[in-house]
Amino acid sequence: MFSPLAQMLIDDHGYALIDETNVDDFLNKNTFSVLFFTGDAARLAESDDVAVILPQLVAAFGGRFVPGVVARGETEKQLQRRFRFNTFPTLVFLKFKDYLGVISRVQDWQDYLRDIGEILAREPSAPPPFKFPQGCYPATKGNADTTTASGAPS
Repeated sequence: MFSPLAQMLIDDHGYALIDETNVDDFLNKNTFSVLFFTGDAARLAESDDVAVILPQLVAAFGGRFVPGVVARGETEKQLQRRFRFNTFPTLVFLKFKDYLGVISRVQDWQDYLRDIGEILAREPSAPPPFKFPQGCYPATKGNADTTTASGAPS
């Protein structure tokens, strides 16, 4: 369930609701897109802040990227693993299905403008290795602080 502000992006702004059945079609038909991962807005006040900022970012970039809002629950978890980030809310930028970068949490307006411009100018790449937060360790790798999700040291 989304907060009213996140739901407004879908209902009033017409942003696509992204789930496992339509994510690849959405990405394939848009040269540049951004997926908005809200996380639990009841716990994360920043989710509503990003929900307010996102339409302004779309306008500031002249509609250069198409936004979608990622469904909560299992879809959110699956796509989080696919794009390898661990902080909510997060905006994941893509060129077609290819990863460009992420911006997590709320940023200053000038930082958004600079960072998004840089992200959209990048060549696509694989998402960076997922890093476990300090103090959290994968079940298979003991307690090495810098172990990635693949189990390889970073």
